Amino acid sequence: MPEQEDSDDPDVLRSEIKRLRKLLTEHTSPLEVILKRRGFNIFRKESLDDLLIPAEKFLDEFYEMMKKYSFRLFLREVIRHQGGFSPDMVTRYAAADVTEGYIGFMEAVGLVRRAPGGFCLIRVPIKSFGETLEWLVAEIFRREFAAESIRGIRFRRPGVGGDYDLIVKVDGAILYMEIKSSPPKQIYQNEIASFFKRIQDLSPDIGIFFMDTELRMQDKIIPMFAEELRKDDNPPEILRIEKELFQISGKVFIINARESIISNIGKVLSFYFRRKQ
Repeated sequence: MPEQEDSDDPDVLRSEIKRLRKLLTEHTSPLEVILKRRGFNIFRKESLDDLLIPAEKFLDEFYEMMKKYSFRLFLREVIRHQGGFSPDMVTRYAAADVTEGYIGFMEAVGLVRRAPGGFCLIRVPIKSFGETLEWLVAEIFRREFAAESIRGIRFRRPGVGGDYDLIVKVDGAILYMEIKSSPPKQIYQNEIASFFKRIQDLSPDIGIFFMDTELRMQDKIIPMFAEELRKDDNPPEILRIEKELFQISGKVFIINARESIISNIGKVLSFYFRRKQ
């Protein structure tokens, strides 16, 4: 008689939660329908203009590589020097042998080719890393949390401009996530204001401001959020959950990539749903 799986095993529990989330996703209305009921009609989504991903047969390998912070930093450098680069030009955030391995991987999956003096991107121009980072986070929600997601959404609505980087349906809740690939020094107050305007307009159950950095959020980003909140007569507090994860009123979260994107998203979801109970 086969042994029963230990119900207290964390891996078993995570697998069961993922299975149940998948069932819930399959048996509730699609995300696009839910948004339409709220008066949000999508007229553009998931642009491919600046998406730097390989052919489908390499996507699983590429996804695993993209989990690595050093690989994502390397990709930013490759995009910056996309017309032509030598290994030393993109060896800024990792050891030379690691960078050479990353270049070899990119060549193997058909994203870079050899060129005079080194290498270059096969597909150009790529304006920024932002769209590819949005793809990664959408894949994280789909693969790790069995949640339906749509990236790069633009609605036909007055008053609130720009794209909604990512909207997710998770356990029946609507999650909106602003995804920043720029370092903190390149984030400005108007971007924080726009984030809150989109939250006010969409009224999601969960709002996340995510920065793909391992730098401290307390130095610049948290003070900028505090400044924006002071525009209210009775501003809520920004409270630390742990390390570089912060929450506002249990519904808005500010996170970065320290430890891992997957881990930090998981902590946000756990915090929200435990508090909701």
